[in-house]
Amino acid sequence: MKLTGAQILFECLKREGVDVIFGFPGGSVLDLYHEMPNSGIRHILVRHEQGAAHMADGYARATGRVGVCLVTSGPGATNTVTGVATAYMDSVPMVVITGQVPTAMIGDDAFQEVDIIGITRPCTKHSYLVRDVNDLARVIKEAFYLARTGRPGPVVVDLPKDVQQAQTDFRYPKRIDLPGYHPTMEAHMGQIKRAYQVMKKARHPVLYMGGGVVHSGAYEELLRFAEMTQIPVTGTLMGLGSFPATITDSSGHKELHPLWLGMLGMHGTYRANMAVSHSDVLIAVGARFDDRVTGKISGFAPKAKIIHIDIDPTSISKNVEVDIPIVGDCRNALQKLIQMAEAEPIEGLTELRAGWLNQIREWQKTYPLTYQQEGDVIKPQYVVESIYKVSNGEAIITTEVGQNQMWTAQYYHFEHPRCFLTSGGLGTMGYGLPAAIGAQVGFPDRLVVDIAGDGSIQMNIQEVITAVCNGLPVKVAILNNRFLGMVRQWQELFYDKRYCGTCLDASPDFVKLAEAYGAVGIRATKPEEVEPVLREAFSINKPVLMDFIVAPEEGVYPMVPAGKSISEMLLV
Repeated sequence: MKLTGAQILFECLKREGVDVIFGFPGGSVLDLYHEMPNSGIRHILVRHEQGAAHMADGYARATGRVGVCLVTSGPGATNTVTGVATAYMDSVPMVVITGQVPTAMIGDDAFQEVDIIGITRPCTKHSYLVRDVNDLARVIKEAFYLARTGRPGPVVVDLPKDVQQAQTDFRYPKRIDLPGYHPTMEAHMGQIKRAYQVMKKARHPVLYMGGGVVHSGAYEELLRFAEMTQIPVTGTLMGLGSFPATITDSSGHKELHPLWLGMLGMHGTYRANMAVSHSDVLIAVGARFDDRVTGKISGFAPKAKIIHIDIDPTSISKNVEVDIPIVGDCRNALQKLIQMAEAEPIEGLTELRAGWLNQIREWQKTYPLTYQQEGDVIKPQYVVESIYKVSNGEAIITTEVGQNQMWTAQYYHFEHPRCFLTSGGLGTMGYGLPAAIGAQVGFPDRLVVDIAGDGSIQMNIQEVITAVCNGLPVKVAILNNRFLGMVRQWQELFYDKRYCGTCLDASPDFVKLAEAYGAVGIRATKPEEVEPVLREAFSINKPVLMDFIVAPEEGVYPMVPAGKSISEMLLV
């Protein structure tokens, strides 16, 4: 039986387990939209193609599945590029299907034609232009395989209009044949043994985990290995939730996990930055030594032998010279390290670690994360802590980018993986709301909260109506300081407090704006209103925008100035 290209696409998507597509129609994808109602796949109509890409991204990060978005050619395709680059920088599995003008018109500057393959080549794992309908099923099979295997990432499939209309026999490939693409999943046992022998002798070891732990599902192995070797753990922004920030005792009381150091880097905790700076062995797991983590490279972990576990061999020794490279899946590598630790336990472990863990506790006591909530002005950190308290730490949290993102990383104690969705590598303002919608689609019964700034929320605020129309009860907590806060903080510290271009006095009334979209708007102006507003918002089964009027010039601390090592923190 012959099928059209449009029919073949949806048959392929169903075989890949796709149950939802985030998209926006246009002339070059009308054949796909004509066929979509027959597919049984849910469609979420967005209000801007950038929102579609971030929703697919948020869905993928929350569920661990491949997110899919569908847009038309030209501006429809280019509007996804920020979302594609965001997913690429954070290794998020995503397939982006773009419409294209008919093959005979490619290169003729036809209406809404753009070379999306050329545009996205630097920020995708791979990009396909399908010129023959007979190639379509194979391309979709490969696209999903590439997106989800090895180091995950976005793949673009550009589909000309005539290919959507052409017919051929449909056969879905059973196997993948991609010469040259063979991700190394199994960590080399010889390197594992070398690494463990170094760890056994270490007196000041630190585990430094990144987003690769989330992608490989290695959090249980990470916790077990850390506890059985008593090695303290720090993490990147992308790694938060991969190691439980707290433990709960038999009476139900939560306290910080004794091995948890908090986030590392520019806005990391004092104890995490000092521990890495004084470590003699640093074990990086699924992390890429981003400049926001390392600060000045020559001052990063200067005394440590560095062991790096990563599935992407090009990441190893890219930014920081590594002593023992281990290429492979993080979970596989940690399982092998656990086997080593079981076979050769570290002798006198308690005594060996006592001094190091005591030192870390002293650093924690000396400079804890702190702020003062006093007077009638709401501190933004208090709002984040209150969200953690009222949600009991069980929400899926997304953020925008800037101060709201860093306060969330510092003051919301993430205890589970895939509960913190944020744009780490690209730092994309406007990410949080659509990502929250994508997460809510994946988990309709869970509490999903976007913690936003009054600047960043306006970059994709049109997607509130998408949440309303689709019955997705996302909550948005706006930390409204009437500034582009993080840029203002840099102007305050390094540009003589000249606040040029960062004051947002002309922001809209977010309560009225929420109501205009059909959502609920609530405002808090005093500290005593914060928790009641949160409890009310969380009890409403509709999208809610909470407008928290917070201290306008509050800063994010600690902070490592650009060009400094991570031990040179501004603490106030």
